[in-house]
Amino acid sequence: METRPLPALERSISVIGIGTWQLGTDWGEVTAEDATATLQAAVDSGVTFIDTADVYGDGRSERFVGSFAATHPEAGLTIATKMGRRVEQLPENYTREAFLAWNDRSRSNLGMDTIDLVQLHCPPSEVIAAERTWDWLEEMVDAGRIRAYGVSVETCDQALEAMTRPGCASVQIILNIFRRKPLEQVLPMALQTQTAIIARVPLASGLLSGRYTEDTTFPASDHRTYNRDGAAFDIGETFSGVPFDVGVRSAREFTALCSELGPKGARPAQVALRWILDQPGLTTVIPGARNARQAAANAAAASLPQLSEDLHDALTDLYDRNIRAHVHDRW
Repeated sequence: METRPLPALERSISVIGIGTWQLGTDWGEVTAEDATATLQAAVDSGVTFIDTADVYGDGRSERFVGSFAATHPEAGLTIATKMGRRVEQLPENYTREAFLAWNDRSRSNLGMDTIDLVQLHCPPSEVIAAERTWDWLEEMVDAGRIRAYGVSVETCDQALEAMTRPGCASVQIILNIFRRKPLEQVLPMALQTQTAIIARVPLASGLLSGRYTEDTTFPASDHRTYNRDGAAFDIGETFSGVPFDVGVRSAREFTALCSELGPKGARPAQVALRWILDQPGLTTVIPGARNARQAAANAAAASLPQLSEDLHDALTDLYDRNIRAHVHDRW
């Protein structure tokens, strides 16, 4: 597996990592055995970067990840978690005391005295802009609680603000074939500032797998069921903010382009991941996986050749015709 530098940690990480939201309970139930098998398959395929958060299954995902990491010390894993979504999203709830309490809980869940990377979890813009936010995070590094810090963001403007902070190690942002705005300024600035870019929601909540139809439904416990109208959190997190019917129609066109112009034998999801890896300034992408088969298939995308110029052009045209008007000016 190719690796790329995460400068703040003075190490490199796999270009395909694994996101573990689905190992909580927000994508339907996943057993402990399935969670372990999924993580094992990812690591066996060369994955060294695991992303979790304190709210995924109310700590369930962190506990799975911590237990797995403890039993695989030879794997060279980099563990990233997130904090800040356990409270109402008001700037006044982001205090020094809250940072320490959230961090203590994650350290306990993960079984780690020092966490490699802690990211603020899509906080309000005022929190990203506040000097004290970064001072408190720097204090946590000095105290040995964390090795580095970053921020997961909802908008490109938030990403650009975060990257003005010298200590910001990473920015996690939605980037996929249906969410291209970060290519314009965010990734170029990341190259200038040596900020690691972590791409999340790479398959547009599954749309880019090509498996969904207009009649697809999801289990009651799946976040895509109760967030189709954006009620649970920012609507841009679900299906990348693309209306479901538009996304399904566009995904069919994407699948046809994969067959016509993509690497031979590659699945649509793998082509979607390879597209992200082709973008200058990208450090790692963190697809989720609910089972070992998916984890291995995702990791295999790193071995695909770069996509052809014809396919890149066709995907740009698809975005401009079908998707741009729905998402480009919002995030």
